[in-house]
Amino acid sequence: MTDSSLPVVELVVRTIATAAVKNEKRFCDLDSVCGDGDFGYSLARGFEKVLEEFDTLDRAAIGPLLKKVGVIVTSRCGGTSGPLWGTAFLRAGGVAGDRLALEAQDVVAMLRAAFEGIQKRGGAALGEKTLLDVLGPMTDRLERELAARPDDIRAAFAQAVETAEAAAAATADLVAKRGRAAYTGERSRGAPDAGGTAIAIIAREVNAAFQPAG
Repeated sequence: MTDSSLPVVELVVRTIATAAVKNEKRFCDLDSVCGDGDFGYSLARGFEKVLEEFDTLDRAAIGPLLKKVGVIVTSRCGGTSGPLWGTAFLRAGGVAGDRLALEAQDVVAMLRAAFEGIQKRGGAALGEKTLLDVLGPMTDRLERELAARPDDIRAAFAQAVETAEAAAAATADLVAKRGRAAYTGERSRGAPDAGGTAIAIIAREVNAAFQPAG
């Protein structure tokens, strides 16, 4: 990303929000296996509000835009989804600051900040069957790919999405240790984590948004 990255960030945010709303039932179904079954509903309500207010969001710089999205998501999503997903946007926005242009390393740093914010807010660690088990590997892959091809973020992100999807599938082998799913203990093994799967699905949609038409 060079010159003005704001239009790209706007597209990413809108795509994330649209995917969250569109996949509401799918995310609820995933969550119903081991959780309360309301994950999709909670996420959709927050991002529905983001789409509703999208044209009025602060666009002075990338940071303020992402932080406002974080505030909306935190206040509108129910359960733990609001604080966790909202924190991700707030932390990413903190890294972006008053920039209007982003370099490849900035994108990685923003994802790292989102990961660390979620980890701190939720008290989770890798291997505990949460969205971190997908966001972490996806970010690692993106960083490696960008180190090899810093000028082709589109190709690098496509590879990162493949890693996210594999990591989401692999969460089925884990035992949940956080959230409502933790109460099911060993019975949570065999079902993929809803939050992690949502990350992979949304990442795939973001990737599709950047592919050339036709």
